[in-house]
Amino acid sequence: MTETASDIWAIDAVAALWTEEANRYRPPELRSFFVDKLGVTAETYGGISLSEMLRRMDAARIEKAFLIAARSGSATDRYSFHIPCKVVADAVRRHPDRFHGLVGIDPTQGMVGVRELERAVNDLGFIGAHFYPHWFELPPDHARVYPFYAKCVELDVPIQMQVGQSHLYLPDVPLRSVGRPVALDAVACDFPELKLIGIHIGVPWTDEMIAMAWKHPNVFIGADAHSPKYWPPQFVHYLNSYGQDKVIFGTDFPVLDFERTRREIDALELKPQVLEKLLRNNASRVYGLA
Repeated sequence: MTETASDIWAIDAVAALWTEEANRYRPPELRSFFVDKLGVTAETYGGISLSEMLRRMDAARIEKAFLIAARSGSATDRYSFHIPCKVVADAVRRHPDRFHGLVGIDPTQGMVGVRELERAVNDLGFIGAHFYPHWFELPPDHARVYPFYAKCVELDVPIQMQVGQSHLYLPDVPLRSVGRPVALDAVACDFPELKLIGIHIGVPWTDEMIAMAWKHPNVFIGADAHSPKYWPPQFVHYLNSYGQDKVIFGTDFPVLDFERTRREIDALELKPQVLEKLLRNNASRVYGLA
Protein backbone atom coordinates (compact mmCIF):
# COMPACT_ATOMS: atom_id res chain seq x y z
CA MET A 1 0.00 0.00 0.00
CA THR A 2 1.42 3.40 -0.97
CA GLU A 3 1.99 5.74 1.93
CA THR A 4 0.34 9.14 1.62
CA ALA A 5 0.75 12.41 3.47
CA SER A 6 -2.37 11.64 5.49
CA ASP A 7 -0.73 8.53 6.97
CA ILE A 8 2.03 10.51 8.69
CA TRP A 9 1.73 12.54 11.88
CA ALA A 10 3.54 15.73 10.97
CA ILE A 11 5.60 18.40 12.71
CA ASP A 12 4.59 21.94 11.76
CA ALA A 13 7.78 23.97 12.15
CA VAL A 14 6.21 27.39 11.48
CA ALA A 15 3.03 28.40 13.29
CA ALA A 16 1.61 31.37 15.14
CA LEU A 17 -0.11 31.29 18.49
CA TRP A 18 -3.49 32.82 17.64
CA THR A 19 -5.34 32.91 20.95
CA GLU A 20 -7.25 35.98 22.07
CA GLU A 21 -4.45 36.64 24.56
CA ALA A 22 -1.75 36.60 21.87
CA ASN A 23 -3.88 38.70 19.53
CA ARG A 24 -4.02 41.52 22.04
CA TYR A 25 -0.41 42.25 21.09
CA ARG A 26 -1.14 42.43 17.34
CA PRO A 27 -2.33 45.74 15.86
CA PRO A 28 -5.98 45.57 14.72
CA GLU A 29 -4.93 47.06 11.39
CA LEU A 30 -3.52 43.64 10.43
CA ARG A 31 -7.03 42.28 10.02
CA SER A 32 -7.40 43.48 6.43
CA PHE A 33 -4.21 41.70 5.36
CA PHE A 34 -5.11 38.38 6.96
CA VAL A 35 -8.84 38.30 6.28
CA ASP A 36 -9.27 40.26 3.04
CA LYS A 37 -6.01 39.39 1.28
CA LEU A 38 -5.04 35.97 2.63
CA GLY A 39 -8.54 34.62 3.20
CA VAL A 40 -8.16 33.73 6.87
CA THR A 41 -11.69 33.34 8.25
CA ALA A 42 -13.01 36.05 10.53
CA GLU A 43 -13.62 33.38 13.19
CA THR A 44 -9.99 32.29 13.18
CA TYR A 45 -8.63 35.81 12.97
CA GLY A 46 -10.60 36.81 16.06
CA GLY A 47 -8.66 34.25 18.07
CA ILE A 48 -9.02 30.54 18.80
CA SER A 49 -8.40 28.62 21.99
CA LEU A 50 -5.54 26.18 22.41
CA SER A 51 -8.06 23.34 22.52
CA GLU A 52 -9.49 24.46 19.16
CA MET A 53 -6.00 24.71 17.68
CA LEU A 54 -5.25 21.19 18.89
CA ARG A 55 -8.56 19.94 17.47
CA ARG A 56 -7.60 21.34 14.06
CA MET A 57 -4.12 19.87 14.33
CA ASP A 58 -5.55 16.46 15.19
CA ALA A 59 -7.91 16.60 12.22
CA ALA A 60 -4.89 17.25 9.98
CA ARG A 61 -2.69 14.67 11.73
CA ILE A 62 -0.23 17.26 12.97
CA GLU A 63 1.40 16.03 16.15
CA LYS A 64 3.50 19.08 17.04
CA ALA A 65 3.64 22.75 16.16
CA PHE A 66 6.44 25.25 16.77
CA LEU A 67 4.91 28.47 18.12
CA ILE A 68 6.68 31.75 17.42
CA ALA A 69 7.09 34.50 19.99
CA ALA A 70 7.31 36.90 17.07
CA ARG A 71 9.27 40.13 17.02
CA SER A 72 7.71 42.14 14.21
CA GLY A 73 9.67 45.36 14.08
CA SER A 74 11.53 47.36 16.70
CA ALA A 75 9.53 47.86 19.87
CA THR A 76 9.77 51.62 19.29
CA ASP A 77 8.31 51.54 15.76
CA ARG A 78 4.70 52.44 15.00
CA TYR A 79 2.55 49.35 14.44
CA SER A 80 5.34 46.97 15.42
CA PHE A 81 4.45 44.22 17.85
CA HIS A 82 6.16 41.64 20.03
CA ILE A 83 4.48 38.47 21.26
CA PRO A 84 5.93 37.95 24.76
CA CYS A 85 7.93 34.79 25.31
CA LYS A 86 5.83 34.13 28.41
CA VAL A 87 2.62 33.88 26.37
CA VAL A 88 4.17 31.19 24.15
CA ALA A 89 5.90 29.50 27.09
CA ASP A 90 2.56 29.20 28.90
CA ALA A 91 1.03 27.42 25.89
CA VAL A 92 4.02 25.07 25.70
CA ARG A 93 3.82 24.39 29.44
CA ARG A 94 0.14 23.42 29.14
CA HIS A 95 0.78 21.05 26.20
CA PRO A 96 4.48 20.11 26.20
CA ASP A 97 3.84 17.07 24.02
CA ARG A 98 2.25 19.20 21.28
CA PHE A 99 3.99 22.57 21.26
CA HIS A 100 7.54 23.92 21.22
CA GLY A 101 8.58 27.57 21.40
CA LEU A 102 10.65 29.66 18.99
CA VAL A 103 11.93 33.01 20.25
CA GLY A 104 11.74 35.96 17.89
CA ILE A 105 14.73 38.26 17.70
CA ASP A 106 14.86 42.05 17.46
CA PRO A 107 18.31 43.04 16.12
CA THR A 108 17.80 46.64 17.27
CA GLN A 109 17.93 45.48 20.89
CA GLY A 110 21.59 44.49 20.74
CA MET A 111 22.85 42.53 23.73
CA VAL A 112 19.55 42.98 25.56
CA GLY A 113 17.95 40.91 22.81
CA VAL A 114 20.80 38.40 22.81
CA ARG A 115 20.32 37.81 26.52
CA GLU A 116 16.58 37.40 26.02
CA LEU A 117 17.32 34.74 23.39
CA GLU A 118 19.58 32.96 25.86
CA ARG A 119 16.96 33.09 28.64
CA ALA A 120 14.23 31.80 26.34
CA VAL A 121 16.33 28.75 25.44
CA ASN A 122 17.93 28.04 28.81
CA ASP A 123 15.08 28.97 31.14
CA LEU A 124 11.91 28.53 29.07
CA GLY A 125 12.96 25.56 26.96
CA PHE A 126 12.58 27.22 23.55
CA ILE A 127 14.14 25.11 20.81
CA GLY A 128 15.09 27.76 18.26
CA ALA A 129 15.02 31.36 17.12
CA HIS A 130 13.00 33.25 14.51
CA PHE A 131 13.69 36.44 12.54
CA TYR A 132 11.59 38.69 10.27
CA PRO A 133 14.18 40.67 8.25
CA HIS A 134 11.61 42.80 6.45
CA TRP A 135 9.95 44.10 9.62
CA PHE A 136 13.30 45.70 10.48
CA GLU A 137 14.38 46.35 6.90
CA LEU A 138 17.64 44.61 7.78
CA PRO A 139 18.86 41.84 5.45
CA PRO A 140 19.87 38.50 6.97
CA ASP A 141 23.58 39.29 6.54
CA HIS A 142 23.41 42.65 8.35
CA ALA A 143 25.98 43.14 11.12
CA ARG A 144 23.28 43.85 13.72
CA VAL A 145 22.02 40.26 13.40
CA TYR A 146 25.41 38.60 13.80
CA PRO A 147 25.49 38.56 17.64
CA PHE A 148 22.24 36.57 17.55
CA TYR A 149 23.72 34.07 15.12
CA ALA A 150 26.74 33.64 17.37
CA LYS A 151 24.48 33.00 20.35
CA CYS A 152 22.45 30.43 18.39
CA VAL A 153 25.67 28.57 17.60
CA GLU A 154 26.68 28.71 21.24
CA LEU A 155 23.26 27.41 22.34
CA ASP A 156 23.15 24.87 19.46
CA VAL A 157 19.69 25.97 18.28
CA PRO A 158 18.52 26.68 14.70
CA ILE A 159 17.24 30.04 13.51
CA GLN A 160 14.54 30.37 10.90
CA MET A 161 13.79 33.56 9.00
CA GLN A 162 11.47 34.74 6.28
CA VAL A 163 13.16 34.91 2.90
CA GLY A 164 11.63 36.19 -0.30
CA GLN A 165 9.34 39.16 -0.74
CA SER A 166 7.61 41.00 2.06
CA HIS A 167 3.98 42.01 1.78
CA LEU A 168 1.99 45.15 2.39
CA TYR A 169 0.87 44.09 5.85
CA LEU A 170 -0.30 47.56 6.78
CA PRO A 171 -1.44 50.01 4.07
CA ASP A 172 0.60 52.95 5.29
CA VAL A 173 3.69 50.98 6.41
CA PRO A 174 5.39 49.60 3.27
CA LEU A 175 8.36 47.36 4.03
CA ARG A 176 11.20 46.63 1.62
CA SER A 177 11.84 43.05 0.53
CA VAL A 178 15.28 42.73 2.09
CA GLY A 179 15.21 38.96 2.56
CA ARG A 180 16.82 37.76 -0.67
CA PRO A 181 17.81 34.12 -0.08
CA VAL A 182 21.31 34.77 -1.44
CA ALA A 183 21.93 36.87 1.67
CA LEU A 184 22.12 33.59 3.60
CA ASP A 185 25.31 32.78 1.72
CA ALA A 186 27.46 35.17 3.74
CA VAL A 187 25.84 34.07 7.00
CA ALA A 188 26.44 30.39 6.27
CA CYS A 189 30.05 31.12 5.28
CA ASP A 190 30.67 33.05 8.50
CA PHE A 191 28.76 30.59 10.72
CA PRO A 192 29.07 27.14 9.10
CA GLU A 193 27.82 25.45 12.30
CA LEU A 194 24.64 27.52 12.39
CA LYS A 195 21.43 25.76 11.29
CA LEU A 196 19.62 28.25 9.04
CA ILE A 197 16.08 27.70 7.80
CA GLY A 198 14.83 30.02 5.06
CA ILE A 199 11.06 29.91 5.52
CA HIS A 200 8.33 30.85 3.02
CA ILE A 201 10.27 29.04 0.22
CA GLY A 202 11.96 32.24 -0.97
CA VAL A 203 9.27 33.24 -3.47
CA PRO A 204 9.87 34.88 -5.93
CA TRP A 205 13.56 33.91 -5.63
CA THR A 206 12.97 30.20 -5.05
CA ASP A 207 15.91 29.22 -7.25
CA GLU A 208 18.21 31.27 -5.00
CA MET A 209 16.87 29.47 -1.94
CA ILE A 210 17.42 26.09 -3.56
CA ALA A 211 20.97 27.13 -4.46
CA MET A 212 21.72 28.13 -0.85
CA ALA A 213 20.37 24.85 0.54
CA TRP A 214 22.30 22.87 -2.07
CA LYS A 215 25.55 24.73 -1.34
CA HIS A 216 25.54 24.78 2.47
CA PRO A 217 25.10 21.65 4.63
CA ASN A 218 23.31 23.57 7.38
CA VAL A 219 20.95 25.66 5.24
CA PHE A 220 17.40 24.33 4.94
CA ILE A 221 14.13 25.45 3.34
CA GLY A 222 10.89 25.95 5.23
CA ALA A 223 7.97 24.90 3.00
CA ASP A 224 5.32 27.12 4.55
CA ALA A 225 3.07 30.12 3.88
CA HIS A 226 2.54 29.20 0.20
CA SER A 227 -0.14 26.64 -0.67
CA PRO A 228 1.51 23.42 -1.90
CA LYS A 229 -0.62 23.38 -5.05
CA TYR A 230 1.10 26.63 -6.04
CA TRP A 231 4.65 25.58 -5.18
CA PRO A 232 7.03 26.35 -8.08
CA PRO A 233 7.73 23.22 -10.17
CA GLN A 234 11.48 23.47 -9.59
CA PHE A 235 10.88 23.44 -5.84
CA VAL A 236 8.71 20.32 -6.03
CA HIS A 237 11.40 18.63 -8.14
CA TYR A 238 14.11 19.62 -5.64
CA LEU A 239 12.03 18.35 -2.72
CA ASN A 240 11.22 15.08 -4.43
CA SER A 241 14.80 14.35 -5.47
CA TYR A 242 18.19 15.64 -4.34
CA GLY A 243 16.73 18.10 -1.83
CA GLN A 244 14.65 15.63 0.15
CA ASP A 245 16.82 16.02 3.27
CA LYS A 246 16.75 19.83 3.15
CA VAL A 247 13.04 20.81 3.27
CA ILE A 248 10.94 21.23 6.42
CA PHE A 249 7.15 21.28 6.55
CA GLY A 250 5.22 24.24 7.94
CA THR A 251 1.94 26.07 7.48
CA ASP A 252 2.61 29.53 8.92
CA PHE A 253 -0.78 29.05 10.56
CA PRO A 254 -3.19 30.79 10.31
CA VAL A 255 -1.90 31.79 6.86
CA LEU A 256 -2.49 28.21 5.69
CA ASP A 257 -5.19 25.95 7.06
CA PHE A 258 -3.83 22.71 8.53
CA GLU A 259 -6.16 20.29 6.74
CA ARG A 260 -6.05 22.05 3.39
CA THR A 261 -2.25 22.03 3.44
CA ARG A 262 -2.11 18.31 4.17
CA ARG A 263 -4.56 17.56 1.33
CA GLU A 264 -2.54 19.59 -1.14
CA ILE A 265 0.72 17.88 -0.16
CA ASP A 266 -0.96 14.51 -0.61
CA ALA A 267 -2.00 15.58 -4.11
CA LEU A 268 1.64 16.18 -5.08
CA GLU A 269 2.21 12.39 -5.03
CA LEU A 270 5.67 12.67 -3.55
CA LYS A 271 7.81 9.60 -2.99
CA PRO A 272 6.98 7.84 0.32
CA GLN A 273 10.45 8.41 1.77
CA VAL A 274 10.24 12.08 0.79
CA LEU A 275 6.92 12.48 2.63
CA GLU A 276 8.42 11.09 5.83
CA LYS A 277 11.35 13.47 5.62
CA LEU A 278 9.32 16.52 4.63
CA LEU A 279 6.52 16.12 7.15
CA ARG A 280 8.47 14.88 10.14
CA ASN A 281 12.00 13.54 10.02
CA ASN A 282 13.83 16.63 8.76
CA ALA A 283 12.34 18.91 11.41
CA SER A 284 13.00 16.34 14.11
CA ARG A 285 16.64 16.04 13.05
CA VAL A 286 17.37 19.74 12.56
CA TYR A 287 15.71 20.77 15.83
CA GLY A 288 17.12 17.87 17.83
CA LEU A 289 13.79 16.30 18.75
CA ALA A 290 14.69 12.73 17.88
